[in-house]
Amino acid sequence: MSTQFTASTCCYCGVGCGVLIEHDGERVLDVAGDPAHPANLGRLCSKGATLHKTGDLSARALYPELRLGKGLSRSRTDWDSAMGHAAEVFGRTIAEHGPDSVAFYISGQLLTEDYYCFNKLARALVGTNNIDSNSRLCMSSAVVGYKRSLGADAPPCSYEDIEQSDCLLIAGSNMAFAHPVLFRRLEAAKAADPSKRVIVIDPRRTDTCEIADLHLAIEPGTDVALFHGILHLLLWEGWIDRNFIEAHTDGFDQLKTLVRDYSPAITAQLCGISEDDLHSAARMIGTAPSFLSLWCMGLNQSSAGSAKNNALINLHLATGQIGKVGSGPFSLTGQPNAMGGRETGSLSNLLPGHREAGNAEHRAEVADYWGVESLPANVGLSAIELFEGVRSGRIKALWIACTNPAQSMPNQTLIHEALAACPFVIVQEAFFTTETCRYADLLLPAASWGEKEGTVTNSERRISHVRSAVPAPGDARPDWAIVCDFARRLEKQLRPGQPSLFDFTSPAQIFDEYKALTAGRDLDYSGLSHALIDTLGPQQWPFNAETGQGTARLYSDGIFATDNGHARFVAEPYRAPQETRDAQFPLILNTGRLRDHWHGMSRTGTAAQLFGHVEQALLSLHPDELSSRNLSEGDLVRVTSRRGELILPLESDAQVRPGQAFLPMHWGDRFLKGLGSNVLTQPAFDPLSKQPELKQSSVNIHRAELPWELFVLVEARVQQRFEAIRPLCESLDYLGMGLIGRDRPALLIRAAAATPPDATLLTQIDALTGLDSGPVLRYDDAGRAIGKRVKIEDGRITAIRLSGETAARNWLRSVWQSGEADAELRRWFLAPLSAPPGGASNQQDKTLCNCMDVSQSRICAGIERGLNLDGLKQELGCGTQCGSCVPEIKRLISSVAVPA
Repeated sequence: MSTQFTASTCCYCGVGCGVLIEHDGERVLDVAGDPAHPANLGRLCSKGATLHKTGDLSARALYPELRLGKGLSRSRTDWDSAMGHAAEVFGRTIAEHGPDSVAFYISGQLLTEDYYCFNKLARALVGTNNIDSNSRLCMSSAVVGYKRSLGADAPPCSYEDIEQSDCLLIAGSNMAFAHPVLFRRLEAAKAADPSKRVIVIDPRRTDTCEIADLHLAIEPGTDVALFHGILHLLLWEGWIDRNFIEAHTDGFDQLKTLVRDYSPAITAQLCGISEDDLHSAARMIGTAPSFLSLWCMGLNQSSAGSAKNNALINLHLATGQIGKVGSGPFSLTGQPNAMGGRETGSLSNLLPGHREAGNAEHRAEVADYWGVESLPANVGLSAIELFEGVRSGRIKALWIACTNPAQSMPNQTLIHEALAACPFVIVQEAFFTTETCRYADLLLPAASWGEKEGTVTNSERRISHVRSAVPAPGDARPDWAIVCDFARRLEKQLRPGQPSLFDFTSPAQIFDEYKALTAGRDLDYSGLSHALIDTLGPQQWPFNAETGQGTARLYSDGIFATDNGHARFVAEPYRAPQETRDAQFPLILNTGRLRDHWHGMSRTGTAAQLFGHVEQALLSLHPDELSSRNLSEGDLVRVTSRRGELILPLESDAQVRPGQAFLPMHWGDRFLKGLGSNVLTQPAFDPLSKQPELKQSSVNIHRAELPWELFVLVEARVQQRFEAIRPLCESLDYLGMGLIGRDRPALLIRAAAATPPDATLLTQIDALTGLDSGPVLRYDDAGRAIGKRVKIEDGRITAIRLSGETAARNWLRSVWQSGEADAELRRWFLAPLSAPPGGASNQQDKTLCNCMDVSQSRICAGIERGLNLDGLKQELGCGTQCGSCVPEIKRLISSVAVPA
């Protein structure tokens, strides 16, 4: 069958990269960046470049599954039975307990058309505002910040401003990992113009800091104090635009009074930085012809997230650096269509077209357009409140779509209790492997990336048409089609005899109905259609239908989306995070992203290649912190917060300051026993945005005395073995699971326990990994609970199980990776040796460049031979594709000894 190409967009972060999908009409064969798409101009990050290697069918939800009791297993059913049962339960629940007894929790990964259908279902048909999105965890503080300062939730900038700005401030974002395609644009612009100044604000020294002229490693959560301190200096030095302030803003005098108290000495002390660095930051901003700020979760995921956003926007208003080329406050969205969700009203307090659910006029406008008598006036539950309502019994039927709250929400103990207690849970999901799916009474298989059509809006307000390339597998359906099928059935109970509100047959039809709700609003794209986007290319809103052009920058005329057209300064004092260091919990835990994984890893976790850079959950501490606690890298520790406990191996990381700890956000209970990273994080939230403070939690650590260890490596049938083995290991104290390999993917298991488990567990693992038969080297010492198995097929290792004593795990793994099993070495495979005979290296060698499969050892060897960055690129190919590895390579170049 011949191959063809379909233009679409990536399904990861909010950059909205264009992707060309190579396929044969049935399977996705490869992907490439779309050079015609203005967001990425052909670039892709390591995640986007491996999209065709993710989504293993053995991890996909393929058919509806239903259970009629909490203690029962789900069984396969058909769509008619599934939808009929769902409508009957929701209808009965609404009749008995009212519309607010049901709720919907949806996702920034849905398409705009999917979002619209869910909103119409909840508000127009069911009659509840209990619909919220995982974007509440992502960008809701940015929404509040824009609306309070500028009058509308509208990022005013474009990606090209990154290249054109003279001074960029990156706050609370490891842009090099979270938005690598944009970071590549910044790297290229900085290389072309070294006078461009970059300031990075982050408690850690991340890869993003490698490009910085100034890194402000502030104390976690002190951003408001920092921004007020910078404004104090801007005022003192006269680096403000008084004409702009007087003509286009309100509230400056109140803010000026507030920031008088944030002197350089006080600000530096609060933030844990030097006064010199504070002065340098103010000078760079105040004297720059253009000033752009970029931020993400570090500002938003905070109990003061709204205040942080507004304090940063204050700097732009005070300097007049908004509405100009290379200038403005620019929030970076964390999900592919979080912006589309904000546009369609997919937070409990919003309505379509940037309207407010609490505004009676807005409710009447939407109700009239939808042809219903009214919309619910009572305030809906935001994410944290929603799951508290589920646990308390207030919510009796919950529909979760395209998101994994049993991994991503803070305080996971509460979330799992809530889901277990909820009388009826629907999970609409492409991957049955997510932690949330175990709680589904009804599992609905959804189409995934490359299989569905609709639109998404990226961080720069650019709308792209997502096209399907291949059919969805099994009985999986597009999200909008699932919603409409359900809604038409529920209408028979709630609107008998009336015309359907959901008589849609295509995404284009849904888009055409929805877009009219944007007409005359700040986000007006009523003149667009799927067909027009195909003709003109992706377009930024507001879209001028007369000129056929989108809008690159907002507020260039100095008129803002407020009642009087003036932007508003917001004066709020610095408030400390909800949790700070104390004697009981002396460390502040920060969470963040890995380079090659995304969110809960439901998709990236199926691609072994993406584990090459970081393959397991590690708690990062500064070397001095390890030394003071008499701990070493690799030790297992119990990490405890006020909400839960997790056992993790340690990593020494000088990029983390003493007194702090870092843990990636991606690891859930599927990969890490103990409910994952978010069992530690706190549900305290910003009072305005309702966004939780996932970024700062106080913790303590103690050595975990777990002498019995288990190491398993087995190639082939990775997902099936993963699913079979994971439930067996609940009795173990520590469990870390992941994938390794590239051409030969393998399952990797590390575990430990205070006492040896029952021998039955090892027997079951051996059976599932093929170590119970065939050409297997065996050793058992029952008295010391030691057992070893190494399987050799066709002259190479295909499976390993070491239990009780695992000294040889690293070098045996290296032998497996080499694809050879030297006959001379085989007699040592079962020996208690931490290094192979002959002195060969037993160190694990991580993949530094995932795109070109270049290991750290090869790069270090090249540096030792005198190669610089260009030489490494030319000889090894590293850094020539997505470029995500470049900052780390630069650090190695500066640290590896080179012969004179």
